[in-house]
Amino acid sequence: MSEGQKFQLGTIGALSLSVVSSVSIVICNKALISTLGFTFATTLTSWHLLVTFCSLHVALWMKMFEHKPFDPRAVMGFGILNGISIGLLNLSLGFNSVGFYQMTKLAIIPCTVLLETLFFRKSFSRKIQFSLTILLLGVGIATVTDLQLNMLGSVLSLLAVITTCVAQIMTNTIQKKFKVSSTQLLYQSCPYQAITLFVTGPFLDGLLTNQNVFAFKYTSQVVFFIVLSCLISVSVNFSTFLVIGKTSPVTYQVLGHLKTCLVLAFGYVLLKDPFNWRNILGIMVAVIGMVVYSYFCSVETQQKASETSTQLPQMKESEKDPLIAVENGSGVLSDSGGGGVQKTAAPVWNSNKDFQA
Repeated sequence: MSEGQKFQLGTIGALSLSVVSSVSIVICNKALISTLGFTFATTLTSWHLLVTFCSLHVALWMKMFEHKPFDPRAVMGFGILNGISIGLLNLSLGFNSVGFYQMTKLAIIPCTVLLETLFFRKSFSRKIQFSLTILLLGVGIATVTDLQLNMLGSVLSLLAVITTCVAQIMTNTIQKKFKVSSTQLLYQSCPYQAITLFVTGPFLDGLLTNQNVFAFKYTSQVVFFIVLSCLISVSVNFSTFLVIGKTSPVTYQVLGHLKTCLVLAFGYVLLKDPFNWRNILGIMVAVIGMVVYSYFCSVETQQKASETSTQLPQMKESEKDPLIAVENGSGVLSDSGGGGVQKTAAPVWNSNKDFQA
């Protein structure tokens, strides 16, 4: 099996794991929050991260992956930023209507595209932009019901969008820059995320729910669903870093909207949630947008692969014959020091990870 085929299988596996685990944890948390009344989302997330770190520590002890330390400041900043983005998203939901919160989540894709274009000089073709527009339109139809605006909620939503976009872009760039795997990055950043949310979680949850997480009555059923949610979260956190590392922040957000559609569908089938024609129409439009996005990504990936394969033989031929290199403009002959020295300019690679999903 070639490296390209292995990469594609790994990407498909990561995407599948992310979908299954995320939909599972949403259904589990919905039962925990809606049915059992455990509404402390930020504190629960801190427990998720603590369990994830403990699980990865056991995996490290079993030598299932190698610990690779790198820039501690980058790890600390990344971990704290991730924790802050989660807290801001929860605050955004608490101080806004559900419809405005869904609009906040929809804004993450265009914001990510804008940031990557401005600061990383990534280019997104019109076809990709068109498919993303269809996707966002569909998810908006399916999920956005009311748009009640207020100043504090709007500011929190803006901060949540910015921090989430930056954190997800950092997830991708850190893995590439320091050559660390998703497991290695998650293992090192988990403690900072967990501590950030563990300290702020009870305060934020108390602010949003007017209840004390430590005074809650923990029945055996509540404890069971908390433990189940924490176990599923290990897969969710791992697959999140894996997907962003193998694809891109934009592709991860597209996958997130697919999970939203699946949660709506499963909620109707399993939990008998209300479902109307807007949900059905929105899901159909969103699925069309996802299919079109996947198709255009696949086509552009194949085009780039074919361009790369045609460029490599030319580069090798240029290295063998200096005269050809000079004629092609890729090398310069100089007579400094009385001897002919060939200086070959390094090829410029334009690697856009958004089309590897």
